[in-house]
Amino acid sequence: MTDFDAIVPAIAEALRKRGYETLTPVQEAMIDPDLEGRDALVSAQTGSGKTVAFGLAMAPTLLPDAGRFDRAGAPLALAIAPTRELAMQVKRELEWLYAETGAVIASCVGGMDVRNERRALERGAHIIVGTPGRLRDHITRRALDLSELKVVVLDEADEMLDLGFREDLEFILEESPEDRRTLMFSATVPRSIADLAKSYQRDARRIETVSEKKQHVDIEYRALMVANPDRENAIINVLRFYEARNAIVFCSTRAAVNHLTSRLHNRGFSVVALSGELSQNERTHALQAMRDGRARVCIATDVAARGIDLPGLELVIHADLPTNSETLLHRSGRTGRAGNKGVSALIVPNSARRKAERLLGGANVRPTWALPPSADEVMARDDERLMADPSLTQPVGEDESAMVATLLSTHGAEQVAAAFLRLQRGNRSAPEDLIPVNPEAVRKQREPDYANPSSAATKPRAEFGPSVWFSLSVGRRQNAEPRWLIPMLCRNGNITKNEIGAIKMQPEETFVEISESGLETFIAALGPNQALERGITVQRLPGMPNFNAAPKERPARPPREDGERQPYADKKSFGEKKAYGDKKPYGEKKSFGDKKPYGDKPSYGEKKPYARKDEARAPRDAMAVADAEVWGDAPAKPAFKKPKGASNAWDKSAKPDWAGKPKGDKPAYAGKPKGKFDDRGTAGGPKKKSFKPKG
Repeated sequence: MTDFDAIVPAIAEALRKRGYETLTPVQEAMIDPDLEGRDALVSAQTGSGKTVAFGLAMAPTLLPDAGRFDRAGAPLALAIAPTRELAMQVKRELEWLYAETGAVIASCVGGMDVRNERRALERGAHIIVGTPGRLRDHITRRALDLSELKVVVLDEADEMLDLGFREDLEFILEESPEDRRTLMFSATVPRSIADLAKSYQRDARRIETVSEKKQHVDIEYRALMVANPDRENAIINVLRFYEARNAIVFCSTRAAVNHLTSRLHNRGFSVVALSGELSQNERTHALQAMRDGRARVCIATDVAARGIDLPGLELVIHADLPTNSETLLHRSGRTGRAGNKGVSALIVPNSARRKAERLLGGANVRPTWALPPSADEVMARDDERLMADPSLTQPVGEDESAMVATLLSTHGAEQVAAAFLRLQRGNRSAPEDLIPVNPEAVRKQREPDYANPSSAATKPRAEFGPSVWFSLSVGRRQNAEPRWLIPMLCRNGNITKNEIGAIKMQPEETFVEISESGLETFIAALGPNQALERGITVQRLPGMPNFNAAPKERPARPPREDGERQPYADKKSFGEKKAYGDKKPYGEKKSFGDKKPYGDKPSYGEKKPYARKDEARAPRDAMAVADAEVWGDAPAKPAFKKPKGASNAWDKSAKPDWAGKPKGDKPAYAGKPKGKFDDRGTAGGPKKKSFKPKG
C-alpha cells in the first residue's frame, strides 16, 4: 500500500475514500518533494492518471497550512484542456479529489451558456477548468481575472497545438502572472511543445514515466482481415463476440457515424453517436447514457479519441483505419485504463492491409492477425456465457418454488429449458455470415519491423510458387493498366496483392497469374458469372498462355436480320450517279455583253444646273449682300408663309391687335396691391397667396 504521508492530508483522505491503494508512476513522480514549486514538462501515456497527477502537484501550491481553502475570489489555478468533453471530465476528477478542501471549481467551455459561466465567475472560484477559446473570450471581456493565479496546467498540450490553439494559449499565458507555476502534460513532446515550454516555463523539470516506454501493456491489439464488402458485418460479429459492457467504434467521417449508428440501431444494439455536428447538450447526453448503462455502444469520430474516459470501456473497434499512428494510440487508449484490460480491434479490408501494417509499425505495436469471429464462433461464445450465467446456480427462492413446480409439472424440464434458451437468444442480435478470406494469407501475415532493413516488409518478393492463369476480357486497347486492375481483383476476388503474380497485357485481353493458395477464395468470390466490375469477365485457362501468339482479333459483327436498316455497304455507289457533264453547261447562259452598256446613260455633265424652274440664278454680290444684312437694307421677308389650302380669313402677314402697344404697358390688375386674395381668382374661389421667397 502506498504511503500517502507526502500528500496533503485532505487530498490523501479523498484518495482513500475513492479506493486508491497505489499510485501510477506519473502520480508518484508528481508528489516528489523536489518538484514542489517548480515547473514541469510531463510526458506519459494516455490513461495513466494524469488528471489526478496534476491535481496532486497543484495542492501544495494552492492549499494554505490549514488544508482548506478560504472564501472564493479570483481563481488560484487554471486547467486548460483541448475539448469540451475532456474539460468536463477534468472538472469531475478535481471535484472528488478536492472534495475535502472546500474548493469551488468552475468550468468555462465552448457550447455552454456563457451567462451562467459569468455568474459563476462573479461569485468566485478557486479552480477554473476550460477550453482555450472560451477562456480567452472571458479574459477579453474582463469577466475572468487572472491576477491571483498561482498555477496553470496545460492538459494534452500536443493536441491543443494540433487543433490550432497556439495563439489562444500564448494569450492566456501572457495574461497570467509571471511568477506562476506552469505544468504541461502531453502524450508526446514534439518540437512545438518543446518551444512552447522554453518560452513560458522557468527551469522546468522534464518527467518521462517508465510506463511510456511500453505502450499500452493492458491492451490486446487484434488486426482482423475481412473482405471489402464485409466491414460492417465484421463489426457486428465482433460486438456480439465480446459482449463488452461498453464499446466504442471509431469512424473517419460524420456520414459514416450516422450510417453505422442506424445500422446497429436496426440490429437491436443500444447505441449512441458522438461527432462534431452534435451540439454540446447532445454530446453530453450521449456520454451520460454510456456511463449510466442505457447505451453500450458509442459510434464516434476522432473528436472523442482524446481524453474521453468511459468507465468499463472494454472494447475499441476501428471501423475506419486512422490516418496516423498517433491517432491509433489515442483511440486505443480509451480502453485498458487504470490497470483494466481491454481489446483494440482493427477492421482491415484486404485492400488496406499494407496501410494497417504501416500504422501498427509506426505505433510500435505487435498485433495478433486473425479473422473476425464467424457466426458459429459467436453462437458458441453465447452458449458459454449462458452456461456461466449466475442465475443457473442461485438457489430457488421460496416465492419461486411454487411456480417452478407448476412449470415442470405442466411442460416438463426439457420444454422449460428450451424456453429459457429461446428467451436468452431472442434478446441478442443474430450474427452475420462472412465471406471467407484466404486463411493462408492470415497465417503468413507478420508484423513488419521498419527499423530493421532485413525485415520481411523490405525484402524482395520470393518465388511465386504454384499458380493458375486467368484471362480478363480487357486489354491495352481498353486502356487496361495494372494500377487499377490489381485493386479490382483484390476487391472482387477477396485476395491480396501477394496472391497476384505476373500480369501480361495483350491488345484485347490480359493474362493474370493467381496463386493456388488463394484460388478457391478467388473463384468463390467471383460467383457463377465469373465477372468483375465494368463488365469485365474472367476465364480460367488450362495452362500457361502463349504470350507470342497472334493477338486475338475482334469478333465479326453479326449479320443483320430482315427489316433492319440496310448497311452502308449496300448503298448505291457513287459511280452510278449521273455525271456532271450531262447537265446544261454554264456557257449557254446569257452573256453579260448582251446587257445595255453603261455608256448609253447620260453623262453627269448634261444634268441641269442648279437654278429656279424658269430663270437662271443671277450672280450674287457677296459684299452687297453682307452690307444689307448688316445695316438692315435687305428687303423684309414675310414672317409666315401661307399654308397650302388655307383660307383667306387669316392673313398671317397682318399684325395682331396688341402688336402696336408699347412693351412697357401692364395689364389692368398690375397696379393693385398683392394680398391674401385678389381679383385674379377663378370663379370657383379665391386664389392662394403667391409664394415670394425671402431675400
